[in-house]
Amino acid sequence: MFAAWVLLFSAIGMEVASTAALPKTEGFRHPWWTALVLAGYAASIFLLTMVIREIPVSIAYAVWAGLGTAGIAVVGVVLLGERLDVFKAAAIGLIIAGVVALNVQGAH
Repeated sequence: MFAAWVLLFSAIGMEVASTAALPKTEGFRHPWWTALVLAGYAASIFLLTMVIREIPVSIAYAVWAGLGTAGIAVVGVVLLGERLDVFKAAAIGLIIAGVVALNVQGAH
């Protein structure tokens, strides 16, 4: 089960990195960046398919989507120069709280 969680967090990292690189594709006009982004998304989905062998798909996908969304929001602020306001910080907190609640509920 531990290995599945490692794979899930790897999948999330790949998805966040691919999304962060998306502006570099220049609307899919830059072939190298486009290939990198598409390969990253494909690898992320592949890892997610491996994860659902051990973790229920409802939990795995919710964690992947929720933490991926929160992760790219943080990357946007830290690395891409996006603004962080109270609303965005609260929204990120709610996403993380939802993922935690789903995992706690799924454990019972």
